[in-house]
Amino acid sequence: MSVQNEWKLREMMCEIGRRIYAKGFAAANDGNISYRLSEDRVLCTPTRVSKGFMKPDDLCIIDMDGKQISGKRKRSSEMLLHLTALKARPDMKSCVHCHPPHATAFAVAKEPIPKCVLPEIEVFLGEVAISPYETPGGQKFADTILPYVKDTETILLANHGTITLGTDLEDAYFKTEIIDAYCRILLLAKQLGRVNYYGDEKAAELIKLKPGLGIPDARLTRGLENCDLCGNSLFREGYGDFSPEPKVFVHPKLIDQMAQGGETSACGCSTGAAEFGNGSSAHGKASNGQPGGPNIDSLVQSITDQVMSALNGAAK
Repeated sequence: MSVQNEWKLREMMCEIGRRIYAKGFAAANDGNISYRLSEDRVLCTPTRVSKGFMKPDDLCIIDMDGKQISGKRKRSSEMLLHLTALKARPDMKSCVHCHPPHATAFAVAKEPIPKCVLPEIEVFLGEVAISPYETPGGQKFADTILPYVKDTETILLANHGTITLGTDLEDAYFKTEIIDAYCRILLLAKQLGRVNYYGDEKAAELIKLKPGLGIPDARLTRGLENCDLCGNSLFREGYGDFSPEPKVFVHPKLIDQMAQGGETSACGCSTGAAEFGNGSSAHGKASNGQPGGPNIDSLVQSITDQVMSALNGAAK
């Protein structure tokens, strides 16, 4: 890479840092950014420098083991997280890690990101994983993303923040911006009292658009594009012991399963038409996920009454 091209990348990394800071995604000195310059060189942000006020010559270059090659400032300790992601995903060139408030709220609550709400999320992000908590900075922390990073470029770090991967600096940053905007919309919609969902058939239509846009999706490579796309998640089983369950944004399908005493599971079908090809569920749900048969509010109240009754009994 020429000196001129590297300088342009440095300028672009500083610009991404300014956007992160201006959006409130990184308070004070929070957050870090990286870009793979070559097989063994990574450009990255330094430690203890506000992302909103970086200069091109503040940036560092490290090797793929984290050893600093150049730079007047010390590299961020969380670069091990970036390097682990880049090693696992040779098709990605950049990582952005920061603490976007709305997405980080979901990470703190360990609330899985719901699907089948906004089509843009399905197309540009796909499924979003949550990795388990570990003390930041070390390799043990970096390794928490390994079960998920091959199947998604957007990961919530429990009790911490987010990491997003991209084919370039702007692509990685845009995924951060998209996930935080989505989480904000979800929280606002919840305050209005209702989150409407579209159905599996519409979700399948969106997923099948992605190859034409050059956007990968693990469910396509696994033949899961016609599976129960809205109610269950690719990341709920088979990715380790850490399996966060939805408590606030619970899809109506999962409410039905819980009300009937059934177990929920990860998306596990392989081929064939969507389970409910006309966009409605076996329990009378319309394609927007709202009740077409049983009264969801009554089901939720019934479950709540049973839980409170059990807790009151245990307290006596």
